Amino acid sequence: MMDKLRRALSGNDGEDEERGFVAQVVDSSSLGWGTRVKGFIACFVIGIILSVIGSVCLFFGSRGLVAFSVFYTTGNIIALVSTCFLMGPLNQCKKMFSPTRVVATVLVFVCLVLTLLSAFLWKKSGLALLFCIIQFLAMTWYSLSYIPYARDVVKKTVSTCMG
Repeated sequence: MMDKLRRALSGNDGEDEERGFVAQVVDSSSLGWGTRVKGFIACFVIGIILSVIGSVCLFFGSRGLVAFSVFYTTGNIIALVSTCFLMGPLNQCKKMFSPTRVVATVLVFVCLVLTLLSAFLWKKSGLALLFCIIQFLAMTWYSLSYIPYARDVVKKTVSTCMG
């Protein structure tokens, strides 16, 4: 009751859901907003660079396929971790495992692990490439879940093209 009164007197009488996204993010971390954005950009760019380096490795034959799998997977992990800077690790995990994203999240993690197992343990470069493709599709589906109605548009487009 006192917290509600304090919020009302301070001019913030709304609940957390009614507050702006940026305000919620800044309050949930000890890092300043500028530092969080810089951390996000740095990790995201490093992730993309590693994925591009991995793509270049595809031109080096069967050994390049293993390097591709490693660089591509590492790049995806770093790019995924970059979003923790924006909303904090705990909030990011809550969002990742929300009912609308849980299947895509689990599929992304399973493919990350299977890609690395294919490259190092099983030494099956074709399988590693297959898991990289599935990893890309799962990551795309996961990312689309953050854009309102994007998944519905993709589903409708694919069904129109197929039918």
